[in-house]
Amino acid sequence: MVCGGMVWGLLVLSILAGLNAQGLKDDRLCSATYDYEDALSKAILFLEGQRSGKLPASQRVKWRGDSALCDGKPDLVNLTGGYYDAGDNVKFGWPMAFTVSLLSWAAVEYQKEISSVKQLDPLRGAICWGADFILTAHTQPTALYTQVGDGNSDHQCWERPEDMDTPRTLYKITPSSPGTEAAAEAAAALSAASIVFKEVDSNYSVKLLSHSKSLFEFADKCRGSYQASCPFYCSYSGYQDELLWAATWLYKASGNTSYLNYVLSNEGWSHGVSEFSWDNKFAGAQALLAKEFLGGKTELGKFKSDADSFICALMPGSSSTNIQTTPGGLLFTRDSSNLQYATGASMVLFVYSKVLNASHIVGVQCGSVHFSTSQIKAFAKSQVDYILGKQPHEYVIHGGLWEKIPDTVTPQRRIDPFN
Repeated sequence: MVCGGMVWGLLVLSILAGLNAQGLKDDRLCSATYDYEDALSKAILFLEGQRSGKLPASQRVKWRGDSALCDGKPDLVNLTGGYYDAGDNVKFGWPMAFTVSLLSWAAVEYQKEISSVKQLDPLRGAICWGADFILTAHTQPTALYTQVGDGNSDHQCWERPEDMDTPRTLYKITPSSPGTEAAAEAAAALSAASIVFKEVDSNYSVKLLSHSKSLFEFADKCRGSYQASCPFYCSYSGYQDELLWAATWLYKASGNTSYLNYVLSNEGWSHGVSEFSWDNKFAGAQALLAKEFLGGKTELGKFKSDADSFICALMPGSSSTNIQTTPGGLLFTRDSSNLQYATGASMVLFVYSKVLNASHIVGVQCGSVHFSTSQIKAFAKSQVDYILGKQPHEYVIHGGLWEKIPDTVTPQRRIDPFN
């Protein structure tokens, strides 16, 4: 799942680009081993290559053309736009919404750093492209289109989206065919995006937040796991994490304490995890809520404890580590598409270290072992450096950056038909 996975690289690289640009003095963390600014700009550019629909004049990936301009036509709705996933020509709404959530989190958490390397406007553009599709797909208060295209037939046909002739099958969730995970993630994405645009386009921000509230109500009142109604990339971890994640972002975006009360009423859903991904959002919600706890909301103490547990589950040398690392030092969570899990974990490690530092907390105690925030950040950085080539094979896995890259990269949108 490259579109969902690559966003992790974008987020972590955005942090490092900002740290590098600010010239911080922690040489162990911020030595300019790689050109993180270039990596960040390329990661955002990658998302332009994933675009579906009518492309704007400002499109920088010039060999891409308009595609899928009739999406939604069988149901008499307009479902053009959005992002293709990985090397597919399918638009998967649930992981796409998570992409928007995480892009928005990066813009909210690291606005100054991203702006300092002149990537804030491109990042906002990437967020808007995905958020606009979610708005379009939310055709009624209790209806959300979650997929355009057929994954099985698409995976059998390797072709550019401009030339595709595979079915553009439509799938949606409704009260009779629910998908709480997908609706709640869409709510999280739009509420996070509303914060990004609050100061630069207030009308758009209000629209995003309004749809977010409606989607959350739909997700919560019409509960049902995204399995029976899901044709592809279905839920394995249940919907409780998405509901907490969405309520947390809605609280941050609106300031409405009813969403905070919702979180508190359902805090029993939260537990220690070792993964942050498109299917499991607990660690992200825990990091956000731990920040609220340290800011004075003492009733949220459980989430601080759970956030600490996430750190302890990942850090090598911790007595409660339950994720292995490869010989080259990469976190190994899954056999398939593992990089998204490693970079997802790194994102939370960076953010949580920042949260702790802001509250003058020096680290996390994991049994008899104490990890300082510098150690936590250094481990997170090692995951990014692995992707950029600091590993036994010396491959730059973030394709398109430098000379030594893997021979075969799946997205057919990388192919320039004129070159």
